[in-house]
Amino acid sequence: MTVTTTSSNGKGMLAVALITAATLSAGPSAAAAADDEGWKGAGGLTLNSADNARVDAYVTRARQAERSISTDVRTAALVSGAELVGFDHRLKSPDSLKRKVATSLKDHPGQNVDTVLAQLSDAVRYTLQWPDNAYTAGVTRASAVLSAWGNDTTKWSNTWNRPSGYKGLNTGWRAPGSGQLFEIQFHTPASKHAQEVTHLLYEEQRLPSTTEARKQELQAQQNAVFAAVPVPPGADRLTPPATPTTQVPDPAIP
Repeated sequence: MTVTTTSSNGKGMLAVALITAATLSAGPSAAAAADDEGWKGAGGLTLNSADNARVDAYVTRARQAERSISTDVRTAALVSGAELVGFDHRLKSPDSLKRKVATSLKDHPGQNVDTVLAQLSDAVRYTLQWPDNAYTAGVTRASAVLSAWGNDTTKWSNTWNRPSGYKGLNTGWRAPGSGQLFEIQFHTPASKHAQEVTHLLYEEQRLPSTTEARKQELQAQQNAVFAAVPVPPGADRLTPPATPTTQVPDPAIP
């Protein structure tokens, strides 16, 4: 019995050794194929394993930075009388981020994944909302508070005076310390509802596989929805906050 068991073990070890040698001799391409953790999305969008790993690392950093950013935003909402809408969705999903990165790489072949990630502004995002009659004063107060705490404005897209299409105020910020970019949309109940109604139309419109004729059709449908949104008094004249000469202590920093 002992001889038989030893012989079997020896044969098993020999087989393992032969398999290992064959795998190693196949070269790095075989190892990469077995270990491939790339990403595939709708419309033929893909990320290779290296780019996919970089996006995953970015997601981790964004989630860490979100904690202090959320403290700032929640406090700004409180002092300006805003409703913080959709707070549970403040972090963009990894799949959505990967789709955005893959789309950019496909549309701009000269870019690399690090360049695209450095420009992402909505991995962390928020929506503040006020009634029409409190909107302009609320935006002014909230943005001034955020600026006083060291959050730098990187984008200020005011489309309230646009004759057609999306209506609202989309802003971008850079958090102190982490340098994480984040987005805040300032809405009224009517403009937020219009955004939600047209969201699926917008998502289809930006897919690489969507034809130009279909894009125009989708845009016309969005225009019709936003045409019914009232413009709050003074909203079309809102401008970025002035850079403060002194900063108020940031509640996110102990």
